[in-house]
Amino acid sequence: MKVIIAEKPSVAREIAKVFGATTKKDGYMEGKGYTFTWAFGHLLQLAPPQEYGFYGWNVQNLPMLPPKFKLSIRKVKTKEGMVDDPSVKKQLDIIKGLFDEATEIIVATDAGREGELIFRYIYYYLKCKKPFKRLWISSQTDEAIKEGFRNLKPGSDYDTLFNSAHCRSQSDWLVGMNATQALSLSSGTRAVLSLGRVQTPTLAMICSRFLENKNFVPQLYYQAAIQVDKEGQTFRAMSVESYKTKEEAQKIIDDVEDVASGFPTGGYVINVEAKPRKEPPPLLHDLSSLQQEANKKKGFTADQTLTLLQGLYESKLVTYPRTGSRYIGDDVFAEVPALLAKFTNHPDFGKQANLLLQSKLNKRSVNAKKVTDHHAILPTGETAHQLTPDKQAIYDLVVGRMLEAFNQDCIKEVTKITVESGSKFTASGTVIHTAGWRAIFNEADEEKKDEENASLPKVVQGEHLPVTNKALLEKQTKPKPLYNEASLLKALETAGKEIDDEELRYAMKESGLGTPATRAAIIETLIKRDYILREKKNLVPTATGLSVYNVVKSQKIAQAELTGTWEKRLEEIRSGASVADFQEEIKTYTRTITRELLQAGTLMKNT
Repeated sequence: MKVIIAEKPSVAREIAKVFGATTKKDGYMEGKGYTFTWAFGHLLQLAPPQEYGFYGWNVQNLPMLPPKFKLSIRKVKTKEGMVDDPSVKKQLDIIKGLFDEATEIIVATDAGREGELIFRYIYYYLKCKKPFKRLWISSQTDEAIKEGFRNLKPGSDYDTLFNSAHCRSQSDWLVGMNATQALSLSSGTRAVLSLGRVQTPTLAMICSRFLENKNFVPQLYYQAAIQVDKEGQTFRAMSVESYKTKEEAQKIIDDVEDVASGFPTGGYVINVEAKPRKEPPPLLHDLSSLQQEANKKKGFTADQTLTLLQGLYESKLVTYPRTGSRYIGDDVFAEVPALLAKFTNHPDFGKQANLLLQSKLNKRSVNAKKVTDHHAILPTGETAHQLTPDKQAIYDLVVGRMLEAFNQDCIKEVTKITVESGSKFTASGTVIHTAGWRAIFNEADEEKKDEENASLPKVVQGEHLPVTNKALLEKQTKPKPLYNEASLLKALETAGKEIDDEELRYAMKESGLGTPATRAAIIETLIKRDYILREKKNLVPTATGLSVYNVVKSQKIAQAELTGTWEKRLEEIRSGASVADFQEEIKTYTRTITRELLQAGTLMKNT
């Protein structure tokens, strides 16, 4: 008998349906010579401190460095305290019985780091020795599942993926357990001051931006503006310089040719630059970029977007959701025309899909070398029926981005006119000649939208144009905006560095904080622990969050860039780097932060 183990009951049932297996049993299904069972997420976790002899919270125990980690059944809270989850114990017993009888085990948990960890922890906890094969698919469609089973991989091919996941789990335990106890014990408060390898630098980023914004003192500055007329079409030009005092700006205004007299040579055109600009289409979505767009356009939280996308994946409508790649390989690209053809009757995108099929597809998102475990998110082409409004919104973002990514460049003409009237003034404007990919959602470029003229008349160098109005503008400098979920996710990709270029940001993703699959959970954890809250669209720290930040802000655990290097190291382990070296590094790191936090907490208590 072949046993197939999935991550969730719903996925196991879908795979069983593909095989025509319909007999339902307690904790599994069977038929056609196969048995289909499941976990429900993480059934097992690294054992808590007391299972290594570290009883209670005691400074003498720190740092807690177990010589070998143990696995423990997931706990639930009861009146008697934390106990093993009885439903987990029951399911593990069922899985053990099936594994004992199996002739072959096939792993069908999610094809990624956490999915591999979920299976391996079960496998090792049950002391199973039987060989296993791996189903590795990027889509839950019937054909993708069948193709995946025709190409099962040896389980050993994914040993390094497990090593990476296991090292992540160990490092989170070591840093989280020790840092939390160190600060909580030394601070003298009765509260649990929870810290973590990724959550604490994320909190530090939010707090630092909040304080910077709150303490920002706006600086006044001034600009002069003139209104210039060309045969009845007016446009605005701004002084090239800005001025610290009102008097300086007023002098510029005074030097402008007399407007009231209608003097026809008030502005002299000294330069006209009209440059065509090609704006390439955006890359296909990975989870993080989709979460950012859904937050900006729909106000969805990162966690909402992940949940909705996971639902679409399990309904066979989109490919693997937790991907960190924004590219596809040539093999997938070869299927894109057929995929586009399935959307020619789409009520919103049908016209654009038809047009795209008649033109050469853009290959900016095609690069097999940049595809990680899974390619970028794509619709599968399966027909979507009766989606909830929220699921429909996420689905449309995926479909729309596919049409954008394979579309043509947006061709613009960016015009800059320099006018002299006592001083130099410039006017800028952008005219879109070929919308290209921007026609999909029919959205204008928001960048500098408020500073540009809607359109500019045709003018030539050497022309004299009347100035019909002039004004002194009082402005003030602005702080960096508070983080919202979209901007925080973007910053987490690059460990806090401000990078707008999407390809450069993508190149730095291995040094980011967390992974696309975990960042939503980090935000929700900080909210659950009352460290941050959502205030309209922004993420702001609570008093508790700020007090924790004030203690740890100068410690290593709060440094985003330093912590981001651990994610890079975990990716290197995925490629075969030494596990032992990383484990020693994380133990050294744990000793250091435990010592730092014991000292910091004592200072906190004495102030």
